[in-house]
Amino acid sequence: MAQFDLDDTIAALASAPGPAGRGIVRVSGGDVPSVLDATLEKSTPCDWSKTRRPERIPSVFSLPGGSVQLPVAVYLWPTSRSYTGQPMAELHTIGAPPLLEALLDRLFQAGARPARPGEFTLRAFLAGRIDLVQAEAVLGVVEAHDDRELKTALEQLAGGVSSRIVAIQQTLLELLADLEAGLDFVEEDIEFIDRPTLAARVSACRQQLQQLLDQATARMQSTGRWRVVLAGLPNAGKSTLFNALVGRAAALVSQVQGTTRDYLVETVEWEGLTIDLVDTAGWERIAAGLMQAAQDLRDQQVRHADLIIWCSALDFDVDACRQDEAHFHRAAQGTIPVLRVWTKADLAEEPTTTPQEPRTETLRVSATRGDGLDRLRRAIGEQLAGSPTGERHMLGTTAARCRDTLSGAIAAMDRAKQAAEAGWGEELVAIELRDALDQLGQVLGTVYTDDILDRIFSKFCIGK
Repeated sequence: MAQFDLDDTIAALASAPGPAGRGIVRVSGGDVPSVLDATLEKSTPCDWSKTRRPERIPSVFSLPGGSVQLPVAVYLWPTSRSYTGQPMAELHTIGAPPLLEALLDRLFQAGARPARPGEFTLRAFLAGRIDLVQAEAVLGVVEAHDDRELKTALEQLAGGVSSRIVAIQQTLLELLADLEAGLDFVEEDIEFIDRPTLAARVSACRQQLQQLLDQATARMQSTGRWRVVLAGLPNAGKSTLFNALVGRAAALVSQVQGTTRDYLVETVEWEGLTIDLVDTAGWERIAAGLMQAAQDLRDQQVRHADLIIWCSALDFDVDACRQDEAHFHRAAQGTIPVLRVWTKADLAEEPTTTPQEPRTETLRVSATRGDGLDRLRRAIGEQLAGSPTGERHMLGTTAARCRDTLSGAIAAMDRAKQAAEAGWGEELVAIELRDALDQLGQVLGTVYTDDILDRIFSKFCIGK
């Protein structure tokens, strides 16, 4: 990893680039008091000797030439209370890029240097303010694409993942202490923990860690978006509904059956969720050649869906309605949630036959008139928000980094349990528990290498 001088005082723009009502410049390092005194007007000095808790001090900054003074709100954090574990300040002022550049230039002239990507968060990690899992969550907050991703990142930043690993570490440390105490009194034949209890507690820790590994694996397999698939018979109004939901004519619409032979995907955002909406070919009784290929593609999309929107046309004839019922019931009996939508509400008020529906919510829409579309979007959002397939226990970056390490810790626990049950020496069980603890230390960052830090913090933007 690139070597950082942690004694340097660093500064960078912490707010988003571009014009805004407010801009924020962040400064951290041992020389923050002198750098600020040299940058801001002496009439409002920053008295760090009296700063014991975060404070806000109004100040001004004179633009080059001295004819214009810029109001600056200075937020001070002493070492004991700061994010980075060093004297730290944020300068809040008007968010005009030329003004912020002038303020940064003055800070650099006063002795600060430009911060590198992720350097503020790196200092927070090295100071013990956060662990590596939480550091990755900082990046997750910045890069969140929707409310669900933001919620996951904030929960991880608050310690939702770390606390579970720390609890497992604590149990393993207690077991290790009992084993090592027994080794100290081996000649006295004193047993601090019996083998069945040891094996049971290791097994419980292993089960908890397996849950984390399963969540990491599932997170890596997820695209981070919901996949909602429109399905139904030919001429059920799927493509017309697809176009209405995405807001443009993305799919070809025709009264001729089999118009849709490939699947179409458009990304939309509803109810704070990012969704890949998929239009597919209709269910055919008999298919061959290109139509069979279209059916295979449709089946593939349905298998990977988070939610199926089953389109049933209100103008179906009796035969089509019976086919529709049969296909719908098969889809509804699967593991993927199904939301039934009655399409073409502008052409008919009621279905040709009364369906015997399983317990699924139904909606009526007219894609051509727009009737029911807002209600359908809300229903899709509600279904997805409550779906267990959509739970996100950790960020994708954390899952990718930790999966192999968690697997290594589980393997070490398996060996420890085997050694305990087989009656092997306590020192052999202790070796495996130490291995598991080392692996968990790599997850949280209590054990790390420069290469690991480089891979994590190089992804950050400047100012974070």
